[in-house]
Amino acid sequence: MSLTAATLLASLVAGYLAAGMGFALPFAFRWAGRLDPVAASGTRGFRLLIIPGAMLLWPWLGLRLWRASRTRRP
Repeated sequence: MSLTAATLLASLVAGYLAAGMGFALPFAFRWAGRLDPVAASGTRGFRLLIIPGAMLLWPWLGLRLWRASRTRRP
């Protein structure tokens, strides 16, 4: 792998994780309860534990939130 390709790949991964962190914090502390009623009563420790997973799975979780918001409206 060339240096240019490695730099591009590292930049893409960093951007993905930065976007994931931007999504994961509000997801963990506000939106997780919309997808799972049990998560609505989760403790701070629980919310801190789901941040890494939400960082990696943010496109899928965002899609699920978007779909949930569309189906709940009359």
